Amino acid sequence: MTALTVLGSTGSIGRNTLAVVDSLNSRFRVAALAAGSNVRLLAEQAEKHRPSLVSTGDASSAREFLRLYSGPELRVVWGEEGAAEAARLEETDIVVSAISGLGGLAATIAAVRSGKRIALANKESMVAAGRLLRDLAARSGAEIVPVDSEHSGVFQCLAGVRREEVRKITLTASGGPFFMTPARELEDKTPEEALAHPRWSMGPKVTVDSATMMNKGLELIEARWLFDARPEELDILVHPQSIVHSLVELRDGSVLAQLSPTDMRFPIQYALTHPRRETPPLPVLDLAGVRRLEFFPPDPEKFPLLDLARRALGEPSSFSIALNAANELAVAAFLDRRVRFTDIAGIVAAVLDAHRGREADDLQDILRLDRDARRATAQWIPRR
Repeated sequence: MTALTVLGSTGSIGRNTLAVVDSLNSRFRVAALAAGSNVRLLAEQAEKHRPSLVSTGDASSAREFLRLYSGPELRVVWGEEGAAEAARLEETDIVVSAISGLGGLAATIAAVRSGKRIALANKESMVAAGRLLRDLAARSGAEIVPVDSEHSGVFQCLAGVRREEVRKITLTASGGPFFMTPARELEDKTPEEALAHPRWSMGPKVTVDSATMMNKGLELIEARWLFDARPEELDILVHPQSIVHSLVELRDGSVLAQLSPTDMRFPIQYALTHPRRETPPLPVLDLAGVRRLEFFPPDPEKFPLLDLARRALGEPSSFSIALNAANELAVAAFLDRRVRFTDIAGIVAAVLDAHRGREADDLQDILRLDRDARRATAQWIPRR
């Protein structure tokens, strides 16, 4: 049986991963689980899947976990080092990296250094540390397989394709709630309107990123490192039906596409079973029922964050770190009603304009650059 560590087991990706494990019966076993403060759900997961190690957010949550847990004996650790210990656990074959934000980077690095397969669902890790993770994987023999649906689609399209045959990689975007909204009307959009995504149920930050299309900007940077792509090889198309997740154009003019229903269990399962394909109890794509597949270029006037992401894409790695940090704080300020929707891009642009770029050397350097970018961003956000 293949042993898994699930980092971020109580989040959406983590819960879906454990659902995939359940559906594949005896193919996988759970060796370790790591989560933050949702210890009640973590205790339920541990009682069901019986890992040998569990990591919680801190010592207090570890004590609460032990109070709630009534399963077989296991080892409990906590904090960033606890998650890293779960990631490099010797018995683990695959690490699902789904801790949100840069809080998951240390554990992802630990998994890569251990030479394991990493099913990567932590976008920020590859945005901030793409070069570092790629170099570490080359030395350790680790395999990084994307879980994000668009990158999983690219990964599947590239199977058996020589890299020199690829002309363009295109990620698709749903367009979010404001795809049909005129640019002049965006300024007064409220958090409630931005969170009303037409197709996906996601956390508040990711949903706002979809509304601004910054999620696709970050995915461009992620794709640059996942697939060793040049900036000019990467593109985005708005595809409201969210059936085609990515396209790969080859030098002879052929275009490969990956299609599937909008269910995160598809890319999660492929990341776990690759190169094999299993028969899951998942919905089957009915193209006759879909009837229409549409594609549109994104409007740069409505979605200026895409151009800012492309700017960071061609600069030293500290620009991507600053972009991610500035966007995160600006989105939080918008959700807190301290800035307008259209101010998000303005804040990020101001931070990048003042940023002096350089390459990040290691984890501590990345975290230092992230803190510096957050301090620089704070001056552009009004306090309550």
